[in-house]
Amino acid sequence: MTTPTTPPILPRIQSPADLHALSEAELRQLAAEMREELIGVVGLRSAHFASNLGVVELCLALHLAFDFSKDRLIWDTGHQIYPHKLITGRAAQIGSIRTKGGLMGYPNPAESPYDLFMTGHAGAAPSTALGLHAGDLLMGRPERYSVAVIGDGAFPSGIVYEAMNNAAAKPHGRRFIIILNDNKMSICPRVGGIAYYLDKARMAPEYNRANKLVRKLLPHIPLVGDQADRLLQQFKDAVKASVHGGMIFEELGFKYIGPIDGHDLATLNSYLEKVKAMDGPILLHVLTDKGRGFEPAEKDPVSFHAPAPFQRCEEGIIPLKSSSTRAYTNAVSDALFAAMRRDPRVAVLTAAMCEGNKLQKIRDAFPDRFFDVGICEAHAVTFAAGMAKAGARPVVDIYSTFLQRGYDHIFQEVSLQDLPVVFCMDRAGLVGSDGPTHHGSYDLAYMRVFPNLVVMAPGDAKDVAPMIDWALAHDHPVALRYPKANLEEVQRDPQPIELGQAEVLEWETDGMLIALGAQVPDCLRAAERLRAEHGLRVGVINARFAKPLDTNTIVKALDECGFVLTVEEGCLMGGFGSAVLEAANDAGRSTTHLRRLGLPDRFILHAERDEQLAEVGLDVDGIVRSALELAQHLGIAPESTATDSSSARSAG
Repeated sequence: MTTPTTPPILPRIQSPADLHALSEAELRQLAAEMREELIGVVGLRSAHFASNLGVVELCLALHLAFDFSKDRLIWDTGHQIYPHKLITGRAAQIGSIRTKGGLMGYPNPAESPYDLFMTGHAGAAPSTALGLHAGDLLMGRPERYSVAVIGDGAFPSGIVYEAMNNAAAKPHGRRFIIILNDNKMSICPRVGGIAYYLDKARMAPEYNRANKLVRKLLPHIPLVGDQADRLLQQFKDAVKASVHGGMIFEELGFKYIGPIDGHDLATLNSYLEKVKAMDGPILLHVLTDKGRGFEPAEKDPVSFHAPAPFQRCEEGIIPLKSSSTRAYTNAVSDALFAAMRRDPRVAVLTAAMCEGNKLQKIRDAFPDRFFDVGICEAHAVTFAAGMAKAGARPVVDIYSTFLQRGYDHIFQEVSLQDLPVVFCMDRAGLVGSDGPTHHGSYDLAYMRVFPNLVVMAPGDAKDVAPMIDWALAHDHPVALRYPKANLEEVQRDPQPIELGQAEVLEWETDGMLIALGAQVPDCLRAAERLRAEHGLRVGVINARFAKPLDTNTIVKALDECGFVLTVEEGCLMGGFGSAVLEAANDAGRSTTHLRRLGLPDRFILHAERDEQLAEVGLDVDGIVRSALELAQHLGIAPESTATDSSSARSAG
């Protein structure tokens, strides 16, 4: 921590070029100031924390060794971008990170030329960095380096090895460098064979000692020239193979260097300079500690991956915000836990998201039926298909945005085979401050196109467990979507879940709101306002199913109601509203009195979720406004009603 008598350094860093004027002591002070700044951010709001604390020295070393105004740098996943933002001219804005209109919590090319891609999903950095290098060669810029920083948690992703395989095809891998940031974690502790391999690689000091011994003995062996060089290489290869458990990286055509201490700036600088002088492709293995410099995060990096805001005190930390409200994620996890207790065939699979999907209780109670496959979504889907074929009832519990990575396998191994795999698509819809890389905007459109596959969404808390139970009893694939939001409960006696059956909550003839998913309670509030404030008798239907649709109920609404408004927290193109339009067309009904509410054809930037819903007109005000405008257009509501309502909202 900076002492009061020492002038702060961070405010003086306007670009990475300013780093070169600093001494080693000043660089260490800067690293401490950067960590203090990061701790201050989490005091304001939930943000990615432990991962950023772990890469401070690595970030500084990279910007000292390379000139990324010309060279290329891709941070894989991107959630550890905060130190990079601090030294690329954005330190003064760091307090705005993850807020509406503020800095994005991931790389953002719109913010800085030092951010080349808006990265938010894991594993793609080696491919994009290699593509940048190949593009530079093609465009006559062979002097540029291309660097991908990727964590050990993302390293098992299949695309990583596709890139490494391609990089070995010279010459386009010559100045291509992968920095493996090994902190023994993804969000949770890493899993699988690659994790085991990297743990063995941490034994490299034994290799280094053996290598020095060989070099010491070599002059006493009566060999010269090429024979001596070959003998030295054979000794090195043999020791590497025994200590590292195999030379997987070198067999893929990479020069493997490391592992080295990722918190020793002098060591990092020395090795990066050596790497620059070598022909690539090169993999530099760097060991870091997630949460470095903040003891609570070092001891519990899982909880401090993205903690709620807290305040430091002598006793430790004090959380500044907590909520006792249950979220959809918790309700789904509880329903799965109950189902697993009843049915030994049920298993749960996730892709490095045990904590995010609140599956810890399932992991601990049913270790033989819980599978964390790492950041390998395509494998998770295909693995589940195999389990289902064998008679199990697998549940693939993955965020909507990440399930896209397994899309072809949903088609080929699940839908085409008509296997009873249940997809629990968490974070469907808008996710708040994580922003456009993480919104679950497209699952309705990308799932409902597949034959055999049922797509459904709970309208409130009372729908969750019955839908999980129904999905697990269904002998075909099912996709269940739900948002990153707190549960609400509609006071009613819910109708049983039946395939393709909607639930009519209120039937009125002036208009009808047909909602899919968590917008059901807001639609009920909007209908109440339309009745109380504007004299419009508007009903509400909880659609429950996007596929198959309750065509009978939808056609009846089109026939009997003055207007129909569909409401969904998904993209309008190809989504639930599109399905309703298709059903109306198939039934030969006019759709002049039908409108759709949903996510527009643009990316919604980071903000609080309620701000995002308001921005796209999916909050209560937006639903009321759209209904009034449609009713006015059709002559159902007087023009002054809609105008007065708009004026009242503006005044408020």
